[in-house]
Amino acid sequence: MTAPGQTSRPVGARSPSWQAPSLLRGYAPIGAVALLLALVPIFFQNSPSRMTVIIVGMLFAAYAISFNIIFGSTGQLFLCTGALAGIGGFSSAILSERGVPMLVSIPLGGLLAALVGGLLSWVAVRRSLDTIFTGVVTLAFSLSYDNLVLGRKDLTGGETGLRVGAGSDTILTDQVKPYYVFLALVVAYLVLYRAIQRSHLGWAFRALRDDEVAAELAGVNVARYRVYAGLIGSGMLGIAGALFAHHRGFIGPTTYAFGDVDVRVLVMLTFGGVGSLLGPVLGAIVFTILDEILVGFNQLRIVLYGVTIVALFLGFRRGVIPTLETARSKKRRTPAASTKSAED
Repeated sequence: MTAPGQTSRPVGARSPSWQAPSLLRGYAPIGAVALLLALVPIFFQNSPSRMTVIIVGMLFAAYAISFNIIFGSTGQLFLCTGALAGIGGFSSAILSERGVPMLVSIPLGGLLAALVGGLLSWVAVRRSLDTIFTGVVTLAFSLSYDNLVLGRKDLTGGETGLRVGAGSDTILTDQVKPYYVFLALVVAYLVLYRAIQRSHLGWAFRALRDDEVAAELAGVNVARYRVYAGLIGSGMLGIAGALFAHHRGFIGPTTYAFGDVDVRVLVMLTFGGVGSLLGPVLGAIVFTILDEILVGFNQLRIVLYGVTIVALFLGFRRGVIPTLETARSKKRRTPAASTKSAED
């Protein structure tokens, strides 16, 4: 019974004093990474070429976080990351050239990408496609997107590309300020990812990723939550692609090409750690630096790049973040086990 003047609390509910530390622990890594990355322009602000590379690195971090929601959370292998980003980029550019304000065209581009991604997830679920066949279907869509970009010269400019002038008079064309815009996007995506992880949506994502049959038996609507992941991740890809279009001022068939976007995003995410919070950011940083180091090797660059990737993956087969977390857990358990043995 509850004493007069007191309120009952559900069994297992946490008190506010426990909620605040838990919230702080959950989002503290994001704050630490944001603080460290905010210092980067201090060292490279006088080098336009380096800042261009770093901004692209932030773009790919945003791509990898978006892809992590689709693949890392629900196991849907979308091999159309570049196509979804391109849908957002080209849509936003075309709308802005027709008089739609840039701050409106960017969300609209993301919305269109979200609808396409949600549709692809729905098709995969309806046809009961596994990871490999989902990858095949989305790869086919990516190839169709390439043909559409090349074929509709009246909209996309075809092989010559499309000039985007809507962001020419904004901070997106500056040298350092665009970096902080993309950094803010990455931080926002990380906060969203952590919020999803800590919500009922995240619990459902983990359940169907670990064991789809068990998730269905537990009452998880697999079809609905996979479509949710497709919608959210694809919308994020579309917004990042649209923002990059207005920053770059020019987009063409190679801007969102499969070989230039999808392969790199998949490698970055796998190296950093699929399903981890900071894995996409770590992977983007490492491979952006690696690209810059190997750029002077000309013809040998691809060979050295491949050898380096193989060596890195042999050392971190599950990804860097999960490997380090496992090692830390083992290190914590070892002293506890030693203490228990000594007491016995």
